[in-house]
Amino acid sequence: MTHLILMRHGQSMWNAKNLFTGWVDIPLTNVGIEEAIAGGKEISGLAIDEVHTSTLVRAQMTAMLALAQHSSGFTPVFQYGEGEGDSVSENEGRMRDWAQISGETNSSETVPVYVSWKLNERMYGDLQGLNKQATREKYGDEQVHIWRRSFDVPPPNGESLEMTAARTIPYLTDVLIPALNAGKNLFIAAHGNSLRSIIMHLDGLSQEEVLSLEVPTGQPIIYQFENGNFSR
Repeated sequence: MTHLILMRHGQSMWNAKNLFTGWVDIPLTNVGIEEAIAGGKEISGLAIDEVHTSTLVRAQMTAMLALAQHSSGFTPVFQYGEGEGDSVSENEGRMRDWAQISGETNSSETVPVYVSWKLNERMYGDLQGLNKQATREKYGDEQVHIWRRSFDVPPPNGESLEMTAARTIPYLTDVLIPALNAGKNLFIAAHGNSLRSIIMHLDGLSQEEVLSLEVPTGQPIIYQFENGNFSR
């Protein structure tokens, strides 16, 4: 049996300001830092063999702060240009080639950290940077609720949850599940909607049921994985 730990990033600066964030790269607030640390303490005794996070700094900060609480004392090591079959940029190729570990440090003292845009937050398009309450006043509560919580209606020039799932679920099935099948325990630090789409898939939620699904910031959600099946 292995386990999959999901954690939404802690409060970001734009969460605190009630702004739509999406792919805008915003760091954590002090509250978010405390949430990440508290979440890390909750999972400090669980085995972690791989870490997967998005390209956005708020998720990466959360992952590193949480891992700093781990009882093993391992060192997270970012991996570059690996794991997805995407083309590798010159910088990623150089980082992959030059960031090699020599000396006495071995794999038992480190944990690999894989970064993927496929775990990024839903892209909110024309809403990114807008105040949520002001947007409700302009477009109406019902319309904004549909953009934020429906399955298949995207905000203007943005992604719906369905479109987000079209990238997160292949990452789950092609990258994460094979690692779980290989006996690895995984920690995923990502975002409200990227995790909503994954949880919807794991829990078999309908398009109606996912409307009420809230993913709290900084709180680990732990799944057991055995014989191809997930359970909380």
